[in-house]
Amino acid sequence: MSSKLEQLQALLAPVIEALGYQCWGIEFLSQGRHSLLRVYIDKADGILIEDCEIVSRQLSGVLDVEDPITSEYTLEVSSPGMDRPLFTLEQFAAHAGEQVKIKLRSPFDGRRNFQGLLRGVEEQDVVVQVDDHEYLLPIDLIDKANIIPRFD
Repeated sequence: MSSKLEQLQALLAPVIEALGYQCWGIEFLSQGRHSLLRVYIDKADGILIEDCEIVSRQLSGVLDVEDPITSEYTLEVSSPGMDRPLFTLEQFAAHAGEQVKIKLRSPFDGRRNFQGLLRGVEEQDVVVQVDDHEYLLPIDLIDKANIIPRFD
């Protein structure tokens, strides 16, 4: 995790949790002069648009005061949704048995994209089965990971 993401996580997660929500994850996408700060929130009975508005207002106030992002940015507060992104080893472990799509920062075994069955975690690795091969992907190499929703 980059130092900017760690800084944002440390600043925003306590605010989100104080409001009664879980901070599912944070993405910071720097796009030249304008960046995107996307914050995913969750709670046991799901997230409504009103929940996103409440959290967005609170986070905006904190971000205005603390000013951790010097460039222009857009704050987006969202539920993780059906194709929820996975950020932590705990999240990967909790969703073992699901189909996932994983993109790595750099190639592993000659490839960057993996799609298959999430088996779980082993120490600092995410275990994913693609066809008949099981891969242990280091969590630090994962750029993006999402659950593939099932409609059955």
